[in-house]
Amino acid sequence: MTSPQIVWLRRDLRLADQPAFHAAAQGGPVIPVFVLDEDAPGDHAPGGAARWWLHHSLDSLGRSLARHRSRIVLRRGDAVQHLATIAQAAGAGAVHAVRHYEPWWQEAESRLGAELDLVLHDGNYLAPPGFVTTGSGDPYKIYTPFAKAMLAEMPPRACLPEPARIALPDSWPDSDALDDWNLLPTAPDWAGGLREAWDVGEAAAHDRLERWAGAVSTYHESRDMPSEDGSSRLSPHLHWGEISPAQVWHALKGRRGEGWATFAGELLWRDYAQTVVCQFPGYGRASYREGLDDIWRNPNRGHLIAEDLRAWQRGRTGYPLVDAGMRQLWQTGWMHNRARMVCASFLVKHLLIDWTFGERWFWDCLVDADYANNAVNWQWVAGTGVDSNMFPRIMAPLRQSDKFDAAGYIRRHVPELADLPDGQIHDPPDEARGAYPAKIIGHREARERALEAYRAAKA
Repeated sequence: MTSPQIVWLRRDLRLADQPAFHAAAQGGPVIPVFVLDEDAPGDHAPGGAARWWLHHSLDSLGRSLARHRSRIVLRRGDAVQHLATIAQAAGAGAVHAVRHYEPWWQEAESRLGAELDLVLHDGNYLAPPGFVTTGSGDPYKIYTPFAKAMLAEMPPRACLPEPARIALPDSWPDSDALDDWNLLPTAPDWAGGLREAWDVGEAAAHDRLERWAGAVSTYHESRDMPSEDGSSRLSPHLHWGEISPAQVWHALKGRRGEGWATFAGELLWRDYAQTVVCQFPGYGRASYREGLDDIWRNPNRGHLIAEDLRAWQRGRTGYPLVDAGMRQLWQTGWMHNRARMVCASFLVKHLLIDWTFGERWFWDCLVDADYANNAVNWQWVAGTGVDSNMFPRIMAPLRQSDKFDAAGYIRRHVPELADLPDGQIHDPPDEARGAYPAKIIGHREARERALEAYRAAKA
């Protein structure tokens, strides 16, 4: 009898094109293990919406493994300690894992590798960070040359099939019960909007890809239109590893046109974000560029600033597109791409609140909350990133709403404005607002305040 092989699961909750499962299944009996380690990430432990998704994703993977008469061993606590204990008790030959790049997982991999035979596999991205480099051999910091270099190396590796057979160990380690982790909200149960919006799991990810594939040809236009269902909505499935980016690329690569090229760029952006975080592990917690710290109004230092933050979080700013985006986020755990940019810009430029407060709110509310993507996107909008928009480029939310025809989107998520005609709904006159709040700050006033703060910081 060959030694059992442990598969350490994290954000790779699938059986097909899962290199760790593939290698372990060839090596002997397989013990899949997921450890809920909430201490290692510190302030980036899974937020409320992510915990909801994780519960259902683990449940789905457990049912898929049951087809092979297998299961997931669930533990809670220090991942390295639990894995070492399980491996020793089972006499495991190796621990297989898909490589992760968040700083806490890099540290855990280093600790575990010092104790056990840890075999790391690439599989959550199109290519591992460092796969393409500059002419001097350094990792890329700027997206455009990075994407050009990556495209020259595409398509990605061939996809691996689901293991035909997963051998079972002689005995199973003790396991927690998933329900005992209390990942689902109960008092109150605020997840009704999430349940309505999402199907979770590997099969759901492939169903979503199949349904959306016919729309990719118009993605370059529809991605900017909040009222249309033009987004792939694959981001949480990709984040939790229910589908791999290689599977998505190979499913869509035969398409031609600007739509596919634009979506391919979104897949490349995921890889780019990981490349940035590998170079700057603290990117999700602090600005890369210095010189803008004096701009921000700190909600922890004044109740009026805290009230501004609260109004933004709850979708009560008086700007319909901003409020629609924030309410969609609160209800469904996701937000349309165009709305994400407008909402983020409003926080850091109209309200002059540090982007880290926005990053933390998104982290808690998004089902696709990703350390690298979230941080890189926020620092791009804030003008603080290694590759970012310039701070003085301030998005005008009222103009954005009209330009990208957000009327239908606003009606769905800001129902108190649903009866207004298109000509009024983007910027309702005072007499038509009813219970909807007045603007928290005028656009011109906010723009002038932001530019003055920027000039003062640069003086």
